Amino acid sequence: MTKTINLTLKIWRQSGPDRKGRLDTYPATDISTDMSFLEMLDVINEKLTLAGKDPIAYDHDCREGICGMCGAVVNGRAHGPEKGTTLCQLHMRHFSDGDTVVVEPWRAKAFPIIKDLVVDRSAFDIIIQAGGFISANTGGAQDANAIPAPQAAAEKAMDAAACIGCGACVAACPNAAAMLFTGAKISHLALLPQGRPEAAKRAINMLKTMDRLGFGNCTNERECEAECPKEISIVNIARMNREFLMASFFSEEN
Repeated sequence: MTKTINLTLKIWRQSGPDRKGRLDTYPATDISTDMSFLEMLDVINEKLTLAGKDPIAYDHDCREGICGMCGAVVNGRAHGPEKGTTLCQLHMRHFSDGDTVVVEPWRAKAFPIIKDLVVDRSAFDIIIQAGGFISANTGGAQDANAIPAPQAAAEKAMDAAACIGCGACVAACPNAAAMLFTGAKISHLALLPQGRPEAAKRAINMLKTMDRLGFGNCTNERECEAECPKEISIVNIARMNREFLMASFFSEEN
């Protein structure tokens, strides 16, 4: 038999980027504990729509914890209370009957609010455009072993590549730093031989772009690592710093 719970939701509503926001209260009754958090929001939006009211805007796409589209701060934690879990994978069984749940958008200067829980995360795209790519022709599947990579390095690169760019690291960081995201993207390519030719240029360009976009700096609080749904390690921040220092030292500009 499916268990149901009743909740009180306090959800951030903001009609536009230049409008004043507020927390509105909504009753969430007879919510199945088998639902995901986003499915629960779907139920609330259906009721709001039927009542002729504006539904809650929030980002979502794959709902499988892969795309990085979803994300909100739930009771003060990015993506909610479960470790290594995106908002779309968070199930209502992790809440108790009678709970009050506060839902807010990511809070960061570089992530301006568009509407309600939707924020503009295009700053991440700009960081990637600054250097998160390689120019080497990697060929097809049959060419996978043409450039050997040590297994240990390949596994570390894959761990870094697991970053889905959701922005939870920025939302969780007291400085709104994007260094875990940027570190993961730099590490992913720097660890592989295909990424080495442009490693120095990549590190300098991506970090300069990150600073220009208004993200803060890392002060080793580690909230980013704790709240990352893919559990990306801050070791990648250390590797990024080393890549940047080496690149700066040998830069022709110096």
